[in-house]
Amino acid sequence: MAVVWHWESIRPVLAFFKKQIAPILVTVVLWILRQLGTLRGWTLASFNKQIASFLEITVLSILRQLATFLRSTATIIIAEHDASSSPNDLYDAAQTYLGSYCLASAPVITLYKPHNSAHPVPSLPPSHTACDFFNGIPLRWTSHAVETPSSSSPHRSLELSFHRRHRNAVHSQYIPYVIDEAARLRLKARERRLYANCSAAQGDDHHRLWSSVPFAHPATFDTLAIDPALRDDIRDDLLRFVGRRDHYSRVGLAWRRAYLLHGPPGTGKTSLVAAIANLLEFDVYNLQLTTVPSDSHLRRLLVSTTPKSVVAVLDVDCFLDLSDRKRKKDAPQPEFDQTPSWATSVGLWSAGGYGGMGMVSLSVVLNFVDGLWSSCVGEQLVIFTTNHLERIKLALLRPGQIDRSIRLSYCGPAAFRVLAKNYLELGVKDLEELMAEAEALLLEVQMTPVDIAKVFMGCNCDCADAVMRKVVEEMRRRKALLLASPSPLTNGGVSGREDEKSEFRLPTIRRA
Repeated sequence: MAVVWHWESIRPVLAFFKKQIAPILVTVVLWILRQLGTLRGWTLASFNKQIASFLEITVLSILRQLATFLRSTATIIIAEHDASSSPNDLYDAAQTYLGSYCLASAPVITLYKPHNSAHPVPSLPPSHTACDFFNGIPLRWTSHAVETPSSSSPHRSLELSFHRRHRNAVHSQYIPYVIDEAARLRLKARERRLYANCSAAQGDDHHRLWSSVPFAHPATFDTLAIDPALRDDIRDDLLRFVGRRDHYSRVGLAWRRAYLLHGPPGTGKTSLVAAIANLLEFDVYNLQLTTVPSDSHLRRLLVSTTPKSVVAVLDVDCFLDLSDRKRKKDAPQPEFDQTPSWATSVGLWSAGGYGGMGMVSLSVVLNFVDGLWSSCVGEQLVIFTTNHLERIKLALLRPGQIDRSIRLSYCGPAAFRVLAKNYLELGVKDLEELMAEAEALLLEVQMTPVDIAKVFMGCNCDCADAVMRKVVEEMRRRKALLLASPSPLTNGGVSGREDEKSEFRLPTIRRA
């Protein structure tokens, strides 16, 4: 059987010979010639010894290079530190990734608990191996720890092995995937924080801007006492927002969304802010305008916030009254009595009652939401809350400023069922008769979720039937008072519900 050689099949071998073997042979020949020129005083035995030693080193070098060329496995070494002893972020990212995805069935793992994490984190111990698969590519991770005399701690590294034909896929796809997944895992495992802006004096530009405590508010979308359809709509809108980074970049918009929550006191606006932060796993920045001395300081506060956060301006109508922009500047102002004054007609909040620190304007906040400063932070939600929508509609509700206005009203039948389930820990079918009466009464009396929650919390007995009867009795009492004292605001006491159709609504133009 004849063997036919194709040029293409031996081209890699010739290229390897030309690049690796030929220079070594030239070096051997030149070394022999130099030695022949200095043979005076040499014996044949010593010359043979030198030749043998040199050839041994050369042959071993050739064999190692040939083995590397013929070997099908490619290897990437990821050291814990670089040559200057700086930490290697890729090493930490790989250990985080391996701990979450590749060590579930490992016989031995290493556990450690970071200071800002609620759970221990696994990692690959030295001299152990873990396997992974990416797009059908088998990969092998091996951890090494080498003791060095010059250092008190071992030199740690990770070795990633794979078939060399997948080299491009590993470098261009797998390594970035490991880095992105590690960043996501760290973000999920971190301790989320609740920030409040620190009090500052006029001209003080060197103090700490924010102080923080761990954020552990228990509110979730499942426990919110709001209409289920509205709850699901808000949740879908939030999840769509966090998943559209490329869309915002493509259309030229900052990755930010602004909400305005409005409604009577006690309808769950603050709880909704906490539930949003818990759903998205965001930090919360509670911006208190009473401690802000100037526009420039407010701008510094907003720019110093971090991505993946909620900036909450609660009860914004208490600090910025922009309902009457045509009011004259010389209109009489109420006296200060250690409480914030109403803003002037040009949209400013005066801090004169707090030592005369200065004035801040809502325009700075709005510019951070949708202006030139909106691209300074990253993925972020800005949420305003107010009990009096009519006071701020001319300032906040211009097209392009607020993406969505969400009205939280008094407790309805569906929200009441959520409250009953939260506090009584049973299904509504167990108390169907009382539930039906309570839902009918809620159509006649105005009770916020907070009002009903206070009745639930005020009951000392553990009997669900008795607790529900207390709630129904409170609703009956309020209905009797309403009928006995009719007012124009409630249409003569016939119905205590607000006129839903009279609600001020935003323009339909919204950002994506």
